[in-house]
Amino acid sequence: MTTRNDPQRSSCPLACSLDILGDKWTMLVIRDMVLARKRHFREFLESPEGIASNILTDRLKRLEESGIVSRRSDPDNARQVIYELTEKGKDLIPVLLELARWGAKHVARSAPPKNIARMLKQDRDGLIKYLRSSLK
Repeated sequence: MTTRNDPQRSSCPLACSLDILGDKWTMLVIRDMVLARKRHFREFLESPEGIASNILTDRLKRLEESGIVSRRSDPDNARQVIYELTEKGKDLIPVLLELARWGAKHVARSAPPKNIARMLKQDRDGLIKYLRSSLK
């Protein structure tokens, strides 16, 4: 993955997307925002994959710089920050679901949550619409 100071590798849309999303943690942070409704730093740290706090800080900063995530003070606790997907970030929901579908089909040890797996099979567009609308 290129860093914030590195030039992009090429003008290929896939390469440009991977420059932002192509490490092992970024899509998991987005997954947690979409599917687990995580919004606070400490909530992301509780994910089963065990992301280190310095890596999480970096990924959230990159996502914010890319306009995928916004951050604001928590009105209930001024010492906390709330992270939310922007419209640009919500546009990643179909990508996230397709990656999950691919993993469920081709990676033997993967197991998407049953409700997500069932909804992917039944009504993909309805699931995308529901997930987008449920993120405020």
